[in-house]
Amino acid sequence: MDSTSLPLLERIAAALERLSPPAPSLAGLDRADAFIWHPGLGRLTAVPHVAHVDMALLQGIDRQRRMLLDNTLHFAGGLPANNAMLWGARGMGKSSLVKAAHAQANLVDGRPAAPGRGRLVLVEIQREDLSTLPDLLALLRESPRRFIVFCDDLSFEREDADYKALKSVLDGGIAGRPQNVLFYATSNRRHLMPREMIENESSTAINTAEATEEKVSLSDRFGLWIGFHNCAQDTFMDMVRAYAKERRLPITDADLTRRANAWSLSRGGRSGRVAFQFIEDLSAELSAQA
Repeated sequence: MDSTSLPLLERIAAALERLSPPAPSLAGLDRADAFIWHPGLGRLTAVPHVAHVDMALLQGIDRQRRMLLDNTLHFAGGLPANNAMLWGARGMGKSSLVKAAHAQANLVDGRPAAPGRGRLVLVEIQREDLSTLPDLLALLRESPRRFIVFCDDLSFEREDADYKALKSVLDGGIAGRPQNVLFYATSNRRHLMPREMIENESSTAINTAEATEEKVSLSDRFGLWIGFHNCAQDTFMDMVRAYAKERRLPITDADLTRRANAWSLSRGGRSGRVAFQFIEDLSAELSAQA
């Protein structure tokens, strides 16, 4: 080879090395107790402060709260625990409950643990990055810390590679699920996919029962399956009153009830999210009048 071509080849090699994705790293894991997984960067980005609602403010979901919190505390304490799917009505506190349970598990004598010292690490993964979930779990397996990998608003419009990858991860494969990792997900759909997708598969398959079973089998991989339902009027007002009390809003209960009902009618429904949005608006209005 002509020696004059060596500098060119070296530059090409250097360029290819720069283009190649970085090796996954757990650097900085001791800086925080929550992270976002960025597979393109090959690392976890720290989240210094998780935006969460205090557990006591999550009204109308007592059974769901107890189930998820018990599971989370068991896992944080080194006991056996299940992957969890939180499904159901929009705005009823599914993702808020996951974040509140994480915060609760990291309390020390009633106060948040110092950054990076919590018993439990929350790692958020985006729906479009699920194909990299095996890479993430292989990375977390090497850490002494305990992790909840969280995917919010999980659903599938079609059976794709991500669907298969998630099923494989939840099953554990030949290596088994890492003992220091749980997977939590939220979804508005009970079986993570639209009903027409399941029905279409059933109508075109030779064995319709097997086709339907294949479609719903992903949700069966979650040991803990927690449903959330639309709230009644009384539950909605419990949510509103809890937020108003926490903010110490100067308003009578009668006026609060009247205005909350009007707000929910304008939004076409009642939920924890609607209650919070109402309190945000009311807080600003009352502060402006003060």
